[in-house]
Amino acid sequence: MIKIYNTLTKNKEKLQTRDPEQISIYVCGPTVYNYIHLGNARPLVVFDTVRRYLTSKGYKTNYIQNFTDVDDKIINKAREEKKEPLALAAFYIIEYFKDVDALNIIRADHYPRVSEHIPEIIALIQKLVHKGSAYDVKGSVYFRVRNFANYGKLSGRTLDDLQVGARVEINEDKQDPLDFALWKKAQTGELSWDSPWGAGRPGWHIECSAMALKYLGTGFDIHAGGCDLMFPHHENEIAQAEAASEQQFAKYWMHNGFITVNQEKMSKSLDNFFLVRDILKQFSAATVRFYLLSVHYRSPLDFDAQKLAAIQRGLERLINSWQLLEETLKTLSNQKQTLVNNADAEINRQFDIKLQYFEKTFNTAMADDFNTALAIAVWFDAARELNAYLHQINVANLKATINFTPTFKILKKAQQLFLNFNQVLGIFKTDDASRIVISKSEIQDDHLVNNLMTLIIAIRQQARENKDWHTADMIRDSLKKLAIMIEDTPQGARWKKR
Repeated sequence: MIKIYNTLTKNKEKLQTRDPEQISIYVCGPTVYNYIHLGNARPLVVFDTVRRYLTSKGYKTNYIQNFTDVDDKIINKAREEKKEPLALAAFYIIEYFKDVDALNIIRADHYPRVSEHIPEIIALIQKLVHKGSAYDVKGSVYFRVRNFANYGKLSGRTLDDLQVGARVEINEDKQDPLDFALWKKAQTGELSWDSPWGAGRPGWHIECSAMALKYLGTGFDIHAGGCDLMFPHHENEIAQAEAASEQQFAKYWMHNGFITVNQEKMSKSLDNFFLVRDILKQFSAATVRFYLLSVHYRSPLDFDAQKLAAIQRGLERLINSWQLLEETLKTLSNQKQTLVNNADAEINRQFDIKLQYFEKTFNTAMADDFNTALAIAVWFDAARELNAYLHQINVANLKATINFTPTFKILKKAQQLFLNFNQVLGIFKTDDASRIVISKSEIQDDHLVNNLMTLIIAIRQQARENKDWHTADMIRDSLKKLAIMIEDTPQGARWKKR
């Protein structure tokens, strides 16, 4: 049973989809006037992981993520750079895909843009005006907040709270200071479209209501975004959509926590943001994605380069486990040995029980409101047990005290477990056969270091063959001081950073 924390009800609820075989998801995308920063990337990675998990449980997904390509920020940036606003937005959309592809984010089923849905937006506004939920003043159209009885049900804010303190735009044309713009009258020389109220452009909030209703209809399953969108954006989306349709807009609302810098929200307005592409110059994409999933999605995440460095070291442990498993499978595939006694069979049985436990625990973590932090901890536990199991095999073979080779069935099961974990969390990219592909950027070792370590290991191996144990041990101990570990396996010596 999958449980989701619903921001609308403030409770964890059992997931019950409109269609038992398909789940509909709308995620608010970026306003495209700059490259995306780490704060923008968090919801993209979080809800991509939600989608991945739901897919792994058998759901088909209809996943929509919009682009806001009509906005004051875009117009102002275009004016500064002497470019057409839509051309500027189109450029940053292209750059957006470069960054999200690097982060291994699966493409949405649709990426609607505001500029391509003006007719749908105008039609929705007309419906609201016809119902008396909106009004036209001098070519601009405003939503009557007080006419929507349930306004504030998502954020928990009351009309009295809003009137006292509020983030309310001052505008003498509005009938009530709480009302917000659905359509903005065009200023001279500004980007605009024709409408029943004259030339203008959409307000910010109406776009998502119109596009979500077009692609998903009323009562769709999940609406998601950052917690900064809860008010006023998502609150206004609900008011517009439900006032027009008189039906529930979305059933479950999900909001991820902020990324902070020194306990302040990361944002362009505070000039404390870090672009994803700049971070990827220092850390692998796998490390960045791992970092974004390292705490529960509803919790805040404070940016710290040292934390990224620590996560990168931790990631190498998973990489080492995967590589050792692959090497062992490759070696055993060329052998004809089988289990020879009950003791060997018991080792396999115990490891099989552990694999079943890890699979169940991982699934339990993800089914409980997508707890990626706990799921990652399970993956590390599984890697540690796998290392111990493979070490047991290698020691037995090295000492030649027993003729023990694990069955392919067990190791292939461990391999599939790792692949399943990665399919959900999306840490590593995979090839066409859904096999994990480890790149040099993820193991952070360049060609020179690899060549040097190959030479050092060859010298140590020669010393061992000559029974020069002093030299062999000196090389091993010296490398250990540099946080480089040497492991002797039946396939030869391997090295890794601690």
